Amino acid sequence: MNIMLLLLVAAGVSLVAQNLLMVRISESASTILIALVINSSVGLLLLMALLFAKNGASALAEVTGNFRIWMLLPGLLGSFFVFSGIFGYQKLGAATTISVLVASQLVAGLAVDIYKAGPVALRENLPALLGAVLLVVGAFLVARRSF
Repeated sequence: MNIMLLLLVAAGVSLVAQNLLMVRISESASTILIALVINSSVGLLLLMALLFAKNGASALAEVTGNFRIWMLLPGLLGSFFVFSGIFGYQKLGAATTISVLVASQLVAGLAVDIYKAGPVALRENLPALLGAVLLVVGAFLVARRSF
């Protein structure tokens, strides 16, 4: 099995485990925000430690020297994604949340790929588009009981 495929499968399984654990944290807290703060803090501390171990103190200067205000957007979008996942797991369950998230990600990803490649990509991606349609139908079948 391809190492990249294994990595992606492990990440997918890890995301389910992460969301289940974060739901558990948020059940014992006053708000989902507590789970988000813990999640983000651990991630930030781990990444800063790895960066410092790899490049030393100069890495911190590089982080601050390269910072632009628009660079906050990925963190905001990531936090929104994690919040939505936790909220979805709590209110709709894991299967519905995952099916809607995956289907929407695939449709958006295909749209970006086709836009970047131009009109020729539309014809070349017909099998992928059919797969996306099937995935959206599957997501609907999984999620229909929740909406």
